[in-house]
Amino acid sequence: MTRAQAADQPPGTRRPHGAVAPGILVAVISAVGVWLTWRVFVDTWAGQRVERATLGGAKYGQNRLWQVAEPILSVVSIGFIVVVVIVAALVAMLRRRWMLAVQVAVLMAGANLTTRVLKVFLIDRPELGIGGPGANTLPSGHTTAAASVAAVVVLVVPPRARPWAAGFGAVYTAATGVSTLVGQWHRPSDVIAGVLVVLAWSGVACALVAWRPGATISSPTGPPMTATAQLALTAGPGRRSSGTRTGAVLLVLVGLAALVPAAFALHRSWTTVGLLSSRGELLTAYAGGALGVVAASALGFAILLVLRHLTTARVGAV
Repeated sequence: MTRAQAADQPPGTRRPHGAVAPGILVAVISAVGVWLTWRVFVDTWAGQRVERATLGGAKYGQNRLWQVAEPILSVVSIGFIVVVVIVAALVAMLRRRWMLAVQVAVLMAGANLTTRVLKVFLIDRPELGIGGPGANTLPSGHTTAAASVAAVVVLVVPPRARPWAAGFGAVYTAATGVSTLVGQWHRPSDVIAGVLVVLAWSGVACALVAWRPGATISSPTGPPMTATAQLALTAGPGRRSSGTRTGAVLLVLVGLAALVPAAFALHRSWTTVGLLSSRGELLTAYAGGALGVVAASALGFAILLVLRHLTTARVGAV
């Protein structure tokens, strides 16, 4: 098939060709990111030292902040995940996206099981003389659950709602991650690794969406197309692209606004000689870790929003 012939095909009938590649690339890079996060912050003395200071900084103002953090963390439960999976699957089926319902289950199960296996069976926290909680806590299960729920919403909602869903997902994931820091349940690297695990499985899910866009129905004027692809014809690709671009840019700006001071705080903590023990040093590490969580959440959902658009646009699915 020539390029001109492929361009003339209706949405929902184009061959995937390179549509799968972006999802696989994001999955691989995210997986490498999980390993790098462990290697830098868990497997080195300097990394453990900085994150020990983060836990120490969380003690300041903890009682007041915990009043906000505890209700956020209490939402995350097995029952909550099950309800979200069922609702998301129903939405996918109402949109006649049968494969999307399967991909919802793959994303939720893959991300949360991966985090469990990594934390309990595969990742070790070496004793390097820093002290503090000795058991491995990377990746964060609460963050993984929250981020996977939010990612599923981005996958199943119609195109016009995706930027809003991605924004909500970034806020909810960041709030959950920071809340685990407030409660001293997790270190920043745990939370960032949880976001990366979800992003990796989101990449796999998007690749599956690109490979199998969904069930097709007959078109009176040409080859069969997906049911939701017919809606895409009336929605207009320009408007959908504009919304995705605006949402992604806003998320990237938020991510960068958090990443710059987070990097500065990390550099300052990393290069300070000796143990980090003063109030200023502990709060710097704590603030830097919290901002790092915000940056990872915003940038992660910006990538997911663009990835969801790219992989479906290339095959004409929505």
